[in-house]
Amino acid sequence: MALSDYLPMQERCSNCSFCKWVPFDKINGVRFADNCPSVVLNGYNTYAARGRFHMGGAIVRGELEYTDTMADITRQCLACGACDVACKICRYNLEPLEHNIELKHDAIVKGKTSPEQLKVMEALKTEQTMIPGAKKASRMDWAEGLGLIDVFEAPADVLFFAGCKYSYDASLQETARKAVKILQGAGVKVGTLGRGEACCGGRAYQMGFFEEFEERAKANIRGYEKAGVKLIVTPCSDCYHAFKRLYPKFGSEVKVLHILEFLEQLIGEGKLSFTKELDLTVTYHDPCHLGRQGEPYVAWEGVEKKIRNQIHTWDPPRPRYIGAYGIYDAPRNVLKAIPGVKLVEMERIREYSWCCGAGGGCSEVAPELSSFAAKERVEEAKYTGAQVLVTACPWCRANFENAGGIEVKDILDLVCEAL
Repeated sequence: MALSDYLPMQERCSNCSFCKWVPFDKINGVRFADNCPSVVLNGYNTYAARGRFHMGGAIVRGELEYTDTMADITRQCLACGACDVACKICRYNLEPLEHNIELKHDAIVKGKTSPEQLKVMEALKTEQTMIPGAKKASRMDWAEGLGLIDVFEAPADVLFFAGCKYSYDASLQETARKAVKILQGAGVKVGTLGRGEACCGGRAYQMGFFEEFEERAKANIRGYEKAGVKLIVTPCSDCYHAFKRLYPKFGSEVKVLHILEFLEQLIGEGKLSFTKELDLTVTYHDPCHLGRQGEPYVAWEGVEKKIRNQIHTWDPPRPRYIGAYGIYDAPRNVLKAIPGVKLVEMERIREYSWCCGAGGGCSEVAPELSSFAAKERVEEAKYTGAQVLVTACPWCRANFENAGGIEVKDILDLVCEAL
C-alpha cells in the first residue's frame, strides 16, 4: 500500500485519543497509564497515532510537504504497536501501526532520510546486519566450539537463529551460547546456517525501508528452502516477529518458535528440569515483537467498501490483530517452573506493555526517545519491588542495561542458573 491508500483511515480517525493510553479498564493509576513513549516525551499531538493520521492525510491531500521536523516525527515512532491495540479496543477500521510505518516509508521515498538511518542501512547492504560496524565474517564467532550442525550439510532438529544482537554484542553472546547448551543438554540436535546466516531484516521494515526488507526476507527464505529447514527457534523477539508475522507474506512456510516456547515444551515433556533454587523476586517485561506483535500472520485479500455509503467494512472481513494472542504465557510459565523464583507483575503488561525504547530503529535514529522509554520502564519495574527485571529480547535487555537503576537479565540466564 502507498500512503495515499490510507486516506480513508486518516479521515476516519475520530480523535478519541485512545492511542495515547492503556485501555481505561486496565489502568491502576495515573503514573503508569500512558502507552506511547513518543507523545509522552514530546508532548505534542503529532507524535501520537492520532496526530500521525492527521499529518499523513495533509500530505496525501497536498496540503503539506515533509519538512526536516516532520520527517523526524515519522522516525520517532518505536513501531511498538501500543497505539494499535489500544485503538482496536473501540475501533475495527483503523490500522495505526501499519500507517505509522507507511508514513516512515513515504518520507524515505521522498528523500527525507537521516545520516543515522543511512548508516544502518549501509551495514545491512554490505555486511547483512543492521548493527553498524559489525562484520559478516565474524557473525558466527559466538558459536565457536559448540558443535553446531551446519544445516546445509546435515539435518538438525531445529535451526537456531541467534539474530544480530546476540551474534555481535559481546555482552550478550554468552547468553546465546547458554541457549544452545540448554537445548543440547535436552537432547536436541541444534543446527545453524553457518556462514550463510544473515540479518532477518525486521528492523528495516520497522524503519520504513520496505524494499530492503523484502530483499533480505526473500534471500533468507531461499536459504531455508535450500537447507530444508522445517523449524526455526530464535531467542530474539525481533527475529521472531519477522519470521512469524512478516515472512509468510513472501511465501515462507517454516514453523517458528521463540526459544521460550520451545523450553516450555521441553519442561512439559520432562526433558528439561531444574535442580537449584534461586530465591529471587523478578518482574517480566513483555517485548513488543514477541507479545502484542507476536500474533501469527493471517493472509488476506479484499476491498474496502461502505454499506449504504455509510457503514465502513472490509470484504471479506479483514484479520484484526489485537495483540491478545501473542506470546505471553510461555515466558511466565518458564519463570514459574524455576524453583525459588517469584514473579511480580508491572502495571502495563501483556498486550499493553510499555516499549523498552529500542524498536523502530529508534536506538540509532532517536536515542533520546529510546533512553526515555527504557528509563520509564525501569521505574515501573522498580515500583514492583522486584530485584531483577527479566525479558526475552536482546534489544530490550541491552536498552534496560544502558538505562541502569536495576539488575537486568535474560530469562535464559535464569534457566541456566537453575539447571
